[in-house]
Amino acid sequence: MAKSSADDEELRRACEAAIEGTKQNVLMSIRVAKSHGIWGKGAKLGRGQMAKPRVLAISTKAKAQRTKAFLRVLKYSNGGVLEHAKLYKLKHLSKVEVVTNDPSGCTFMLGFDNLRSQSVAPPQWTMRNVDDRNRLLLCILNVCKDVLGHLPKIVGIDVVEMALWAKENTPNMPKQQVDLQDGPVKDAVVESDMKVTVERELVSQAEEEDMEALLGTYVMGISEAEAFSERLKRELQALEAANVHVILENEPLVDEVLQGLEIATNCVEDMDEWLGIFNVKLRHMREDIESIETRNNKLEMHSVNNKSLVDELDKLLERLCIPSKYAACLTGGSFDESHMHQNIEACEWLTKALQSLEVPNIDRSYANMRSVKEKRAELDRLKNTFAKRASEFLRNYFASLVDFMISDKSYFSQRGQLKRPDHADLRFKCRTYARLLQHLKNLDMNYMDALRKAYCSSLNLLLRREAREFANELRTSTKATRNPTSWLEGPIGPNHSVNNADTSTVAEAYGKMLTIFIPLLVDESSFFAHFMCFEGLANGNKTEHDDDLGIADIDGNNIKDVKNPSDLEALNESLHDLLDGIQEDFYAVVDWAYKIDPLRCISMHGITERYISGQKADAAGYVRILLDDLENRISLQFSRFVDEACHQIERNERNLRQAGVLSYIPRFATLATRMEQYIQGQSRDLVDQAYAKLVTIMFVTLDKVAQADSKYEDIVLLENYAAFQNSLYDLANVVPTLAKFYHQASESYEQACTRFISTIIYTQFERLFQFARRIEDLMYTIAPEEIPYQMGVSKVDLQKVVKSSLSGVDKSISTMYKKLQKNLASEELLPSLWEKCKKEFLDKYDSFAQLVAKIYPGKTIPSVSEMRDLLASM
Repeated sequence: MAKSSADDEELRRACEAAIEGTKQNVLMSIRVAKSHGIWGKGAKLGRGQMAKPRVLAISTKAKAQRTKAFLRVLKYSNGGVLEHAKLYKLKHLSKVEVVTNDPSGCTFMLGFDNLRSQSVAPPQWTMRNVDDRNRLLLCILNVCKDVLGHLPKIVGIDVVEMALWAKENTPNMPKQQVDLQDGPVKDAVVESDMKVTVERELVSQAEEEDMEALLGTYVMGISEAEAFSERLKRELQALEAANVHVILENEPLVDEVLQGLEIATNCVEDMDEWLGIFNVKLRHMREDIESIETRNNKLEMHSVNNKSLVDELDKLLERLCIPSKYAACLTGGSFDESHMHQNIEACEWLTKALQSLEVPNIDRSYANMRSVKEKRAELDRLKNTFAKRASEFLRNYFASLVDFMISDKSYFSQRGQLKRPDHADLRFKCRTYARLLQHLKNLDMNYMDALRKAYCSSLNLLLRREAREFANELRTSTKATRNPTSWLEGPIGPNHSVNNADTSTVAEAYGKMLTIFIPLLVDESSFFAHFMCFEGLANGNKTEHDDDLGIADIDGNNIKDVKNPSDLEALNESLHDLLDGIQEDFYAVVDWAYKIDPLRCISMHGITERYISGQKADAAGYVRILLDDLENRISLQFSRFVDEACHQIERNERNLRQAGVLSYIPRFATLATRMEQYIQGQSRDLVDQAYAKLVTIMFVTLDKVAQADSKYEDIVLLENYAAFQNSLYDLANVVPTLAKFYHQASESYEQACTRFISTIIYTQFERLFQFARRIEDLMYTIAPEEIPYQMGVSKVDLQKVVKSSLSGVDKSISTMYKKLQKNLASEELLPSLWEKCKKEFLDKYDSFAQLVAKIYPGKTIPSVSEMRDLLASM
């Protein structure tokens, strides 16, 4: 047998030299052939799949607490020297599989669970013979077991065959032993060590002995099958004979048992006959008892029924009886406050009496009796009479209460005195009849609609009168200087102090109007919903002396939801009748405030929003509608102001040429500052929309004004955009909407500066930079070295251009500065624009100098540094 490459000491030393410096020890090195196959298919010949010579080396590295094991792949360089190609950690080895496509069994694959791409087939390793394959795989398995403590999955290899091979070839295999404690690797060929290691890993000694004993027994049984069969037959016959003998010995005992069973059967038959006789006698006795009980039950039933019938007739007669005091009260009693207790008591009796005659409170057979029908008709007449009288009285009562209050001027605001409406006495008087209204609703709902309309009609007169007098006196007593609406037009002078008047009293007056009347209207809506029975009252805890509305606080805002859709619709209609028309007085206050100071719409809008957010959970739907209408009217008035301001801005474009900063630029900053001071609550959106509309018109008008004279277009733009930024710098830091327009103005300013500076530069150095542009255009089609020979760009032309443009360059630069100074109306912009101009000129000259150095080598022009120094000195 040829010597295995695993025993080649020179190969091991070459491997150690290749991994020198890694502090790893080589346990085994062996030559292999590397190839690639396709999963599930046989390998195909190709340039990329040709077998390549490689060397596999098993190495370990000792650590303080554990030892690491590696599988290294080494390849031959062009000079035939081994060099490292790939490294695998054996702790990630998950599978060892022998390729079935190779009949010799010398080709195998190693599967690692940490490879990034599992879709690519791993390389196949081919050994010279099966001995080399087994030798390498046993070394890998021993290292995995000793160092790592686990074994990979083995596919395609018979473990028993490998154990037998290891046992036979132990003397020829060196044992690699890893000392886990001290770390160094020791090589020794010890037969007993190898044997113990292999057998411990694959099949233990005890398991091998048990397998040999089992196999020996199995072989012996096969060779003596006939003798074994004869022996089993003889044993079966002996067992059957013994069973028959035992049965015959037990025959007397069986006879004795059969005799006892016969005696027991006779006793059972006698007992069955006796039980039949007793059953017949008991059935006759049961029939007699049932007959007696039936007769007794019928007698008892007659007695109970007669007693119940007498009781029912007594109760029916009691229901049909109408007490005289209730009849007199219902038909002709007084509705004065002192008699309301009798009226309520009579109503309660009438309600219960009517309910007691209705099914299912009364038996259906009684309900069809003529006397019951007649009595029900009589109660209906009483109900209609009383409801008609009560309804007429309440309509007149509501009207008289309101007429009394309207006739007394002390209830309303007067000159020099604002009067807060006070309805406490009115509600107290109405509360007296709240229980009566509840009973009217239960007796006849038809009368409630007329009562609700009468109450709404009367109280609407009172509320509108109170609101009108309060609003008139509020406007009369509020002192405020009127601010003009023309904010964004007209000249700005040193003594100009427009729009500085304090108009806070206007917003305070509007807020006072809401503070007084919104809670009042909410309370009136709540009181009306309770008083006019738009929700069921909780009668469970009420006593006969309760005369309130069935709620804890009639003036509170905690109203239960009206769940019935029809009741909710009726309530909304009634609230409309109750409060309709009062909005006109609120509108009058809004219009009056707008005329004094349109910007106060912002404050009023915020005040209204706060009231709207506070009324969301309230049942007073009409109050929310009123607040929404007020908010819309305020927004509409403010939109009128913004539209007028936009018209004022647009009028600038119809003027003749304008120089310097347009008047509306600084005026807008003043306007925005005032608007920010007026913002309250959530009025941010209202103001932001106004900013967007105004600034958009400002920029559009500025562009049109600038375009009126193309010569000064960029100057007008940059001066005005600069003024816009300067005036709004502080506000833009705190107002996101203005910050957006600030950045837009900044971009437009930079663009106008760039165009203006380019114009200034080209005016003085047009010939120089046109020459540079002509060279750049030629470089697209002609090689750089051929350009000096083209017409118009020769070296002579260059010299002429440089001489004409750069001789006296300091005077040209001074001329640029003077033109810049002459055209600018804003002196504060001059320093920054001059710095931009010098930088732009220096950048252009730098580009020109680079072109000259590239196209005309050897030609000298003033250097960029000289030009920079010249500009710095000016």
